[in-house]
Amino acid sequence: MNKKIKTEAVDHLFQAILTLKSPKECYLFFEDVCTINELLSLSQRYEVAKMLREGRTYLEIAEKTGASTATISRVNRSLNYGNDGYDMVFRRLREEEEEAPPEE
Repeated sequence: MNKKIKTEAVDHLFQAILTLKSPKECYLFFEDVCTINELLSLSQRYEVAKMLREGRTYLEIAEKTGASTATISRVNRSLNYGNDGYDMVFRRLREEEEEAPPEE
């Protein structure tokens, strides 16, 4: 964990985020907290990370997401040398998906 971001204010923000219970609540909160461009940038980086983990090429990712190769490279660096936050979330989502009852 990066000590530069570990502040009381960031702790408060994360505690607030942890209270959100649905995508609708997330939309309401994040639209107030972030600019549209900030939110779109966060979602783009998340999509880039998913696609990198799926083994997609930089070219495929750039075409699908509109991300620059610099952004793709930065996300790739986080995946390979970061705190494993993306992989933690991907694993949990995959486990939730596997536990969900099959749709009929």
